[in-house]
Amino acid sequence: MKITLKDGSVMEFAQNMAIIEIAKEISEGLARVATCAKLNGEIVDLRTVVDTDAELEILTFDSEDGKGAFNHTASHIMAQAVKRLYPETKLAIGPSIANGFYYDLDRETPFVTEDLEKIEAEMKKIVKEGLSLERFTKSREEAIAYFKEKDEPYKVELVEDLPDGEEISFYSQGEFTDLCAGPHLMSTKAVKAFKLTSLAGAYWRGDEKNKMLTRIYGVAYPKKAELDEYLHMMEEAKKRDHRKLGRELGLFMMCDEGPGFPFFLPKGMVLKNTLLDYWRELHKKNGYVEINTPIILSRHLWENSGHWDHYKDNMYTTLIDEEDFAVKPMNCPGGMLVYKSEPHSYKDLPLRAGELGLVHRHEKSGALHGLFRVRCFTQDDAHIFMTPDQIRDEIKGVARLIDEVYSLFGFKYHVELSTRPENSMGSDEDWELATNGLKGALDDLGLDYVVNEGDGAFYGPKIDFHLEDSIGRTWQCGTIQLDMQMPQRFELEYTGADGEKHRPIMIHRVAFGSIERFIGILIEHFAGAFPTWLAPVQVKVLPISDKYMEYGQKVLVDLDAAGIRAEIDTRAEKIGYKIREAQMNKIPYMLVVGAKEEETGVVSVRSRFAGDEGPKSLADFISAVKEEIDSKCIRQVEKED
Repeated sequence: MKITLKDGSVMEFAQNMAIIEIAKEISEGLARVATCAKLNGEIVDLRTVVDTDAELEILTFDSEDGKGAFNHTASHIMAQAVKRLYPETKLAIGPSIANGFYYDLDRETPFVTEDLEKIEAEMKKIVKEGLSLERFTKSREEAIAYFKEKDEPYKVELVEDLPDGEEISFYSQGEFTDLCAGPHLMSTKAVKAFKLTSLAGAYWRGDEKNKMLTRIYGVAYPKKAELDEYLHMMEEAKKRDHRKLGRELGLFMMCDEGPGFPFFLPKGMVLKNTLLDYWRELHKKNGYVEINTPIILSRHLWENSGHWDHYKDNMYTTLIDEEDFAVKPMNCPGGMLVYKSEPHSYKDLPLRAGELGLVHRHEKSGALHGLFRVRCFTQDDAHIFMTPDQIRDEIKGVARLIDEVYSLFGFKYHVELSTRPENSMGSDEDWELATNGLKGALDDLGLDYVVNEGDGAFYGPKIDFHLEDSIGRTWQCGTIQLDMQMPQRFELEYTGADGEKHRPIMIHRVAFGSIERFIGILIEHFAGAFPTWLAPVQVKVLPISDKYMEYGQKVLVDLDAAGIRAEIDTRAEKIGYKIREAQMNKIPYMLVVGAKEEETGVVSVRSRFAGDEGPKSLADFISAVKEEIDSKCIRQVEKED
């Protein structure tokens, strides 16, 4: 049989081979770090036997699917440790998740944080034992009988919900056996570094009518150094938590009277409006016009767009004059009406219409998280209407714009291209044209990208931009989606050079995504210490005592006149206290004024970047700070020699 590997090379074998043996044939080193495999596009165990020609990719912890198999095995190790220590515990489910794993458990005496250390110690024993994981199957009836005998009611319910005739797989390691579809590692010994990170309550099957279980979260890595790096990142993330910093810096708040609806405070509004001013400046430079569409529109519009059928559970609805209306969860349908409000010629295209639209989505209360997951947010949408031959250039223009935004804030990013899903709308020709347009644009720009087969929107392929923050976390923000269906649903037209009516092609795109979420990301990326151009307060004037308040006020007037956001600390406090408080508030510049400064007409400059910068004339200081603000540069903290 012929095995075609990811790099296109072909290996031939005279007999059936388990994937782990094929991995060893490729490299003993690869076999040691392999976690699972992709066989003809399907994720499988390394113990899977290949008996015919196939395409094969050996996966490691470095890949998403490979990491999933690793974390899934870690969840089984944790469950085994729990059953050894607390045999009365009932097991629910224990999947891998984006950053680790969890297991939902039912115990009469709920688990507490102190139990985690004991469970970890037992997990270490299981890893040291190097238990082999074995897969086997049972019929539905056998599986139900097995779990009834083991007194595992949640497993019984899971099996009972499976369709008749479906193969039911189990994995065992030592004395422990669990219901599981896999895949899993070959042995427990590979899970060398792990940490149980937290406890939470979780309703069985996510239904609040069901019993509350205890969910234990954990992370696992092949090497201790990788675990240490992750835990350090998590500690750093706690310090940077935008909810904590947002409260301390007076940027925003959340209230019980409006769960999921953020309140922006005066300093937060300065930050938000500065971002929006930049957005408007950038879009004007790139040939966009700005529109604004209503927040509430009729049911008929949302039926036409498809949202009423596919998204109604996430929409807020209301009755006006005995007719159904909905609060918009997206800006697109309103943008369609704007385009349709007047006739268009091919000479008008491309038409780039941007909108800073306030949208509302009904998120579950358990999913709400600071500014990252809210129920109302400002989406920096734009819809570009164009002819087919303009696709490539317009995609390149959007990609350049998004690159300019992320580069400004110092974000690195990677790009993913998602192609046609199974439940797509439209013809093969439309999809080929759209996908080739996106690929061609990315290739022209020389951008590296990963292809996510079948992960596009139902109406078109898309490009996603995943930015990386200062501590290595990734966030999906910018997106470019090509849509041939919405113009069709709304019967949009333009008159072509041939005098005939044609259907425009449309791009949906965002750069920030949600302004609120992007602010949350910026707070954590900069740990609240924003670049000077973005800082709500750019300069704090600090008089040494009341005697120098008048001079301090004169300095403040000059700063205000220059358009620099400044405040003065008029409290009767010692100068050291005022400096420390300004530092705590992440103020970029502090101007200390006393007798010497007043006599010589200067200011003593302290900055967040270099500490004491010494005396400067106010004019020179204003000139330097204005240049820093106007260039929107990020001044780095200077390190001592």
